[in-house]
Amino acid sequence: MSPSSTVGSALSVLTASGETGSRLAFGCDYNPEQWDPSVWAEDIRLMREAGVTIVAINVFGWAQLQPRPDVFDFSGLDAIVELLHEAGIGINLGTGTASPPPWLTTRHPEILPVDADGVRAWPGGRQAYCPSSPVFRAAAERLATEVATRYGSHPAVQLWHVSNELGCHNAHCYCDVSAAAFRDWLRARYGTLDALNAAWGTTFWSQRYGAWEEVLPPRHTLSAGNPAQALDFARFSSDEVLECYRVEERVLRRLTTVPVTTNFMVTAHIRNQDYWQWAPHMDVIANDHYLDHRLPDPHQELSFAADATRGLAGGGPWLLMEQATGAVNWQPRNIAKVPGELMRNTFAHVARGADGVCFFQWRASAQGTEKFHSALLPHAGTDSRKWQEVLELSRALGAVRELAGTRVVADVALIFSWEVWWATDLDSHPSEELRYLEQVHAMYRALWEAGITVDVVKPGADLSGYRMAVVPSLYLVRDAEATAVSEFVAAGGTAVITFFSGIVDQDDRVRLGGYPGAFADILGLHVDEFFPLAAGAGVTLDDGATGTIWSENIVPGTAEVVAAYEDGPLPGSPAVTRNGFGRGSAWYVGTALDRPHLSALLVRAAQEAGVAIPADHAHGVESVLRRGPDADYRFYINHTDAARTIGAAGLELLTGAVVDGLELPPGAVRVVKTAREN
Repeated sequence: MSPSSTVGSALSVLTASGETGSRLAFGCDYNPEQWDPSVWAEDIRLMREAGVTIVAINVFGWAQLQPRPDVFDFSGLDAIVELLHEAGIGINLGTGTASPPPWLTTRHPEILPVDADGVRAWPGGRQAYCPSSPVFRAAAERLATEVATRYGSHPAVQLWHVSNELGCHNAHCYCDVSAAAFRDWLRARYGTLDALNAAWGTTFWSQRYGAWEEVLPPRHTLSAGNPAQALDFARFSSDEVLECYRVEERVLRRLTTVPVTTNFMVTAHIRNQDYWQWAPHMDVIANDHYLDHRLPDPHQELSFAADATRGLAGGGPWLLMEQATGAVNWQPRNIAKVPGELMRNTFAHVARGADGVCFFQWRASAQGTEKFHSALLPHAGTDSRKWQEVLELSRALGAVRELAGTRVVADVALIFSWEVWWATDLDSHPSEELRYLEQVHAMYRALWEAGITVDVVKPGADLSGYRMAVVPSLYLVRDAEATAVSEFVAAGGTAVITFFSGIVDQDDRVRLGGYPGAFADILGLHVDEFFPLAAGAGVTLDDGATGTIWSENIVPGTAEVVAAYEDGPLPGSPAVTRNGFGRGSAWYVGTALDRPHLSALLVRAAQEAGVAIPADHAHGVESVLRRGPDADYRFYINHTDAARTIGAAGLELLTGAVVDGLELPPGAVRVVKTAREN
């Protein structure tokens, strides 16, 4: 198999038909090396009781498999592979390279990563390596070769799991090895020093380079550094971590035909990997996601992450590689999931395209940093509420097995970019309160609350299959990416674009002639000055809306004024506009609108665009449609503490029951099936 294979066909290996028909994969990480072998048989028995279909093993196995530089010991892994195989449980086999063993960092301390201040990190945690290190890459390649040679044709191995959460801790390394690799990357990108100097604007502050050896990573400086340098270093760093994956991927593709993947981290607190660039190298798009209780609406961020993961899968099915049954161990306050929350979280992922659901981990650890991280089998064992919830979830996933292979239906595209996230959040910008992901989440939340499902797509994506495109604060945009939006609008689509969009090109160079630069024509306006708001300050609009963070001097050309400022720095000036362009229309929002008015504006634009909005949408109820060849499956997930009623008559639940009016108790999940004639 190669990355050109469709994600769906690779994932079907995990959801294949059997005696009971197709299924959704249900699995976990398993770390048998943490337990005495006498426990393994009980683990396998309980896995079967819980309906586990696939298990990730050998994720952190390096020190066990290769205890010394020239010694390999596969006896423990051999034993667990055979136990799982005999039990009919598939294996997601790790290459074991997630963290180097102590002997490697002791023998080669030069592989340890260095931060921007020049401080080298010590081993003792995980990912204690520089992604550019040739020593580390060679050692990882050697281990991956040994593992693939031994297990590549084993019938239980259904998926390869390269490393683990690549770049979670060590995405940016500033050591001399990284500096040399950065220069090589820049040579390949720009060709000449003159081109590099032009791209980085090095005429500013006497930064012009006369030799490649003068170019460094953006190490700590006394003042603000060069933003173009920082942006390119972020791009380079993502590519270098991807190359760590590719070193092992090439080994696996040479030695086996088993699908290959690694676990992404599409989540609010990880931003260092440009997964749009990574996705083409995966046979299965897999993601790790944990509720982040530091956010105001964790369940809505979960939905966004699921939609973004589906976007990486090209709209097809994907695999949730890790989530938690309850609390994690790494947040300031590790909030446990209340009864019913595990079911809601899981079905939100399934509703948004996951054809498999896995957990970290099988058995809660007794030692180590993650000993208070929840698991399928908690410290309390099977005599626990958590275990009963796991069994209930497994039964529920079994009841919706026919969903495997169906696709989510969406009329709206939301344009999102990790690269834009990096660029927008650089320093020396008009307001440090403007944070890219917060603006993305605000737009997504408004659509979520209106019951509108979105596909998350990359800049420049084909928008022809959508009715509306939402473009939140797309600060950095290439000409071709802006053209994709304008052609969509000209052809009859509706775009909603928010402030601080279209400002710079790919080199972080301001587009001259007035903001919003790349989008000025389709918006029918220009902005000649930003007026960021003071901390805690707000503005009022003449339609009753309020705004925060931002305002700007909008000068309409062909655009009509939808709402204007009543106060603030620019009373009477436009705040929201709409412009006809070709056969479509483009809306512009010049401030961070309050939640109700932003939602109302997006609903208005969506209705104008002909977007399908569920007529039975209820406040706080997540509603998503998956479509198969013969039937539609509508998910309803009640995230509120109050009962909700979906008023349609003759609704057929996936269980086969037909109801006139669907009652959704607090926290409940229901799936309605509607047969279709083709």
